[in-house]
Amino acid sequence: MSETVRMSPAQGAAANRGARRFAVGRIPGFGAATWAFFLFLYAPIALLVVFSFNGSNSATIWSHFSLDWYVKVAANSDIQRAALNSLIVAGVASTLATALATFAALAMVRGGPFRGQQLALSTLLLPLIVPEIVIAIAMVIFFTGIGLSLGLGNLIIAHTVFCIPFAYLPIRARLDSLSPVYEEAAQDLYADNWRTFWHVTFPLLAPGILAGLMLAFITSVDDFIISLMVGSAGTTTLPIYIYSLIRIGITPQINAISTLVLLISFIFVSLAWLIARRSEASP
Repeated sequence: MSETVRMSPAQGAAANRGARRFAVGRIPGFGAATWAFFLFLYAPIALLVVFSFNGSNSATIWSHFSLDWYVKVAANSDIQRAALNSLIVAGVASTLATALATFAALAMVRGGPFRGQQLALSTLLLPLIVPEIVIAIAMVIFFTGIGLSLGLGNLIIAHTVFCIPFAYLPIRARLDSLSPVYEEAAQDLYADNWRTFWHVTFPLLAPGILAGLMLAFITSVDDFIISLMVGSAGTTTLPIYIYSLIRIGITPQINAISTLVLLISFIFVSLAWLIARRSEASP
């Protein structure tokens, strides 16, 4: 005969407590600390956006709603020149960085193991670990040592090196998720390596490449330290121009420029995230 095991209320409560999983959110004060953290992080950004629509000359005292500062930003030739420099550098550097990152990801994942593979990967991701100021100084010493003075060309080279790991990571992630059976099937149908890459690998890898391109582009547009150290006369980018305005004094014009840069960054990062998420759902 089976016996029914009866548990006392205290034993039942202890068993229920043991069955519950530990939840960080149940720690007393954790929710309030989380809200305080996000408030500290994003409140200054929200205030910057709000005061970019301030109609007065004060960057901190609200007067009335106005779009005058955005109109002045759009009509400022110096800002237009700096923005054009940023777009040129970011466009060329992100394209080169994405191409190099794609080849590197293919070599790492599809090329098979080779001697020094881990060292090559560590070297490739080094810009993510090394402080940016160190990379900037190294670039300045290198360009000075070889006597290279190409204006925007120096910035493009430096930004390309710095942006490679940002493009590499989403491309590598996408390539790791792709089964090699598609490429093997193409080769079974007598497709050579180039046809296999162009008609099979590249279309499947395209979402990761596009996500890497966007991340590399916005990283280059937002870069300040390398642009400040490597840049020369006539190569002023938008972050450097904003910095020069801040040294004079903070005005709603700076808020307007910063809001536009923030909007562009948000759009590109969101698109990169959406593309990466969709690529995870596709084969």
